[in-house]
Amino acid sequence: MAEKITLTVNQVPYTIEIEGWEHLIDVLRDEIGLTGTKRGCDDLSCGACTVLMNGEAVKSCQVLAKRASGADVVTIEALAQGTKLHPIQEALIESGAVQCGFCIPGIVMGLHGLFRKKLDATEAEIADTLENHLCRCTGYEAIFEGAKLAQKKLKAR
Repeated sequence: MAEKITLTVNQVPYTIEIEGWEHLIDVLRDEIGLTGTKRGCDDLSCGACTVLMNGEAVKSCQVLAKRASGADVVTIEALAQGTKLHPIQEALIESGAVQCGFCIPGIVMGLHGLFRKKLDATEAEIADTLENHLCRCTGYEAIFEGAKLAQKKLKAR
C-alpha cells in the first residue's frame, strides 16, 4: 500500500509516494534524480551513500525512506556553488585523494557533517569519520591529508 512522505532535499521540498520498503538512497536517486549519492554496498560498510539528514551524516542505504519523512536532507549536489567547489571538495582534489571519484561524495559529506559540528575536530576524530568510508583506489593517507587541508580551508573562511 502506497504512502506519501514529504522531505526537504537541498532546500527544495518534495512529496514522494513510496511503497514502504524503499530506502532514502532510492528516493534520492530514483525519484528525485540526485545521482551524486552512490550505492556501493547496502550494508553500511562503504559510506558512498552518506548524506546529511537533519545535520547528521547518515548512510542513506540503511535509512528507510519513511523515516526521512519531515527531514532536511543535504546531498553532495548542494555543496558546490555553480562551478565553485566547496572547500572540502577542493582540498581532496588538491591533496590527490580523488582517483575514480566513486567514494568521494560520501567522504565529502561525512567530513561536512563532522566539520559543521566541530570545526576543531582532532586528528583522531577526523580518522574516526574517515574510517566509515571505503576507498579502493587511493591510499588513505591522501584522503586524511585532504581532510586536514579542508579543515584549514574552512577555518580560514
